Amino acid sequence: MDKKINTLYFSATNTTKKVVSGIANKLSENMKSEITNNIDFTLPKVRENSVAFTEEDIVIVGVPVYAGRVPNVLLKYLNSIEGNGALAVAVVLYGNRNYDDALIELKDILEDRGFNVISAGAFIGEHSFSKILAQNRPDDKDMAIVEEFADKIYNKLSKGDKLYPIEVKGCKPYRNYYRPKNKEGIPVDIRKVKPKTNSNCNDCKICARVCPMGSIDFEDVTRFNGICIKCGACIKKCPNNAKYYDDENYLRHKHELEDELTYRREPELFI
Repeated sequence: MDKKINTLYFSATNTTKKVVSGIANKLSENMKSEITNNIDFTLPKVRENSVAFTEEDIVIVGVPVYAGRVPNVLLKYLNSIEGNGALAVAVVLYGNRNYDDALIELKDILEDRGFNVISAGAFIGEHSFSKILAQNRPDDKDMAIVEEFADKIYNKLSKGDKLYPIEVKGCKPYRNYYRPKNKEGIPVDIRKVKPKTNSNCNDCKICARVCPMGSIDFEDVTRFNGICIKCGACIKKCPNNAKYYDDENYLRHKHELEDELTYRREPELFI
């Protein structure tokens, strides 16, 4: 089997990266082939340049689920990629609530860009809002499923049969973005909510470096020069716990998720 293995992912807190890399590494082992290209488009500079693939490539593409969909801030970049007949594995990662229409949306985007999507999976990672919801996932159990998934992809490719389009869960037209509700049951908009900075901050600049929107001011990390997508990178990667949210609706939704979504969701695979 003569295919070049590539990864392509957005992963602000490294959970999507872990799953995508796990699939690629196991597939590389099975195919006895090196991973040709790792494209991490989490930071804005990388998204300034598009990429193109060929029929010789297989690309494991991963994105997180935001409000039940592919993050809209990634659509411009994803729609600039050229598949040119490359094979693709579509991967979404969500925080134990639901992936809603994110997987079917990612599959559609990839097919529209000229990829042949041969398999897909929805995996679970620690929620971007929380340090306890789906804590430490993807964990060992998840990663065992990742390896099994890669084995099934390899077996499918090894058969040499015609690769027919796969079906995945989701609705078309896609549902609206999921919206949290206040205590009166009225939907609230938390898109403009941004984290604050407390006195623990020692100006190490890590938050500014990891912000996938490039929104945290490098000279004054308490300031935002752009949007906040609630990815959790600045909070989870701060060594001093200096970043936090104090918005009432955001915190209510965070606690609601933590209280109600304790049931362990499991990965769903589509081969």
